[in-house]
Amino acid sequence: MGLRDLAKRLRTTVDELDDQRLQDRFAGLGLTSIGSMTPRTAVRVGGEVTRMRVAPRSGVQAFEITVDDGTGTAVAVFTGRRKLAGVEHNRALVLEGVARAERGRLVMLNPAYTLLAH
Repeated sequence: MGLRDLAKRLRTTVDELDDQRLQDRFAGLGLTSIGSMTPRTAVRVGGEVTRMRVAPRSGVQAFEITVDDGTGTAVAVFTGRRKLAGVEHNRALVLEGVARAERGRLVMLNPAYTLLAH
């Protein structure tokens, strides 16, 4: 690490450093980046859980998680669930499913998920 690297890191914002950390974490897994996802196509994406909430969808409880990989965010909705075992904030996971555009965000309904090691 030279002086140029140090100067670059000192000028970079915390959000940019976090985005770079996330991109580096999921780079070697052969995943599609969330920023390049297109609606209505099957994808396999990875990211860290940044938000969790239980919200009703058509009168049924649904567990929503927001996942970030440094290039963008996507929402995974698990209908009929109030929680998922092992899923917590900042937990890394891989989602597989078909995304759709809903209210300006990409949403995956009941995707298959795989928890990654800490």
